[in-house]
Amino acid sequence: MRLLLIHSDSIEYEAREKTRIAEECSLLSDGMQEALTVFTAVEEADAGGVEDVVQQAISEIVETADRVGTKNILLYPYAHLSNDLAAPDTAIRVLTLIEQGLNDLGAYTVKRAPFGWYKSFSLKCKGHPLSELSKTIVPSGAEEGAGPEKPAVDHDFFVLTSDGVEHEVDEFMDDSGFGCLVKKELGVAVPTGGDPIHVELMRSKELVDYEPASDVGNLRWMPRGKLVRDLLADYALGLVLDYGGSPVETPVMYDLADKAIFEHADKFGERQYRFRSGNRNMMLRFAACFGMFSIMRDMHISPNTLPMKMYELSTYSFRHEQRGEVIGLKRLRAFTMPDMHTLCRDMAEAMTCFEEQLGMGWKTGRDFETPLVAVFRCTRVFYEEHKDWVCGLVRESGAPMLVEILSGRVHYWIAKVDLATIDGQGRPIENPTVQIDVESADRFGIKYHQDGEEVFPPILHCSPTGSIERVICALLEQTANQTVPQLPEWLSPTQVRVIPVAERHLGFAADLADRLNAVRVRTDLDDREESVGKKVREAGMDWVPFVAVVGDAEVETGKLTVTIRRLSAPNKPHKEQFSEGDLIKLVREATAGMPYRPLYTARRLSVRPRYI
Repeated sequence: MRLLLIHSDSIEYEAREKTRIAEECSLLSDGMQEALTVFTAVEEADAGGVEDVVQQAISEIVETADRVGTKNILLYPYAHLSNDLAAPDTAIRVLTLIEQGLNDLGAYTVKRAPFGWYKSFSLKCKGHPLSELSKTIVPSGAEEGAGPEKPAVDHDFFVLTSDGVEHEVDEFMDDSGFGCLVKKELGVAVPTGGDPIHVELMRSKELVDYEPASDVGNLRWMPRGKLVRDLLADYALGLVLDYGGSPVETPVMYDLADKAIFEHADKFGERQYRFRSGNRNMMLRFAACFGMFSIMRDMHISPNTLPMKMYELSTYSFRHEQRGEVIGLKRLRAFTMPDMHTLCRDMAEAMTCFEEQLGMGWKTGRDFETPLVAVFRCTRVFYEEHKDWVCGLVRESGAPMLVEILSGRVHYWIAKVDLATIDGQGRPIENPTVQIDVESADRFGIKYHQDGEEVFPPILHCSPTGSIERVICALLEQTANQTVPQLPEWLSPTQVRVIPVAERHLGFAADLADRLNAVRVRTDLDDREESVGKKVREAGMDWVPFVAVVGDAEVETGKLTVTIRRLSAPNKPHKEQFSEGDLIKLVREATAGMPYRPLYTARRLSVRPRYI
């Protein structure tokens, strides 16, 4: 709890506008003369020890009132003192108990301004050394800033294999990707050192860089990185549209006076950006749930239209991560999340959709060439009721899963799966996820009617790829396991580079590059006055998958000598001869079924600027 205690000549207020979390109140304007005005913000941590913080607050208020020599006390709810507010019902309870406790003392005249109203007020402060005091109160035994006390929950882990057998986790504590996931989830320390390799790569490949003029964890995207990011967004959209999803777009900020929004934000453990806009307490979204749930709340939903899949590419979502946790593309304060929510008729339909969406997650790992490992989490009750279904998930996935069993439900979900890649230091990068949410429909009033009864349906949360930034992180980290580092051809900023041997070959090379771009093959032209050897080496440094050198023979015969990066070994480039048509066919086969965008940079390297 935060207190700001002002010894005032006068305090007057008027409640002018009611918010959705306002308490009912008949007295909308009031004031006091010669009073101790106590601006009060009840915080999340206070929910774990209400009686304790109430008694501490009463003691602080009485001590201050006696020191400044007043018997008049006005309690004034003031949310702006904290970014970690308690739920509205908790706040009202705490304020009411403080008011009652002060009145019970019999020595003070106590008033309380109403909670949850937009109020105007005028205050005249005394201006002596004790007239402005601030206090922070936490429940006894709790650290300042700690969250509310939560029910004790036991966590049991085991590994489930495709044959349905449960194994002790110790059997899988190895250096494989799955072993790295198991060690991380079990809290086994692993030696690490230095920055992840993607941090250097994201800059050296001119994809993305830090932005010193912004908040930490907000990045600047160069044209090459922006192209990769947009292609991944196109991929996610195509995946969702094929699945029957309907794209929407919703705001990035929300009013915490909306009770459902406040409670949903309060359930989420990650740090949030909260701020004041005029007379409203606002937050920046940390996921697309708020906007989509608001749309669903206002819809007429029929069971005949379910399952209904709603999708948004949330650019951006915001999480106020600690400064020391923010690094590269793995953990950010502003990120882009493909986010799908599926309204299901009942739990059976939710489980069917869960299977389908998990399959989408596994597919993204194959399409991005970033091998995935999995952890499945659920409550014990859910596992006991649906063990055969969970075993079926593992069998269909064709890979073992670490299973975490929670003794009780502490989140909005009862079951979820997280898929992760492993970085160059053996640490998981969490990406795709699917969750079965059994709280949000009731909280937001999302319902349909069946046989005259209201039904609050289960909702699936799904990000089929995980955040776009983490996908790029995983792509770059994966190059640590490659003998010749490369991105998938469809994601390569340049797919074909044409290198003329001499100036007399430039016209042929330029025409070739133009024709390839015309048939949707991203092609640039190295027309700089550099040696062929240097141009070829720099094409390798740019990870260009197909490099065509044009000399006299190529101009004369039309046959192109092409270096294929995927088939090359260190210091052993793999070269083949192709006609122009065969080169186009080769690129199309390598990028089949994937989205395409043209070059985001100048076609001629001689006029292409350096960004880093």
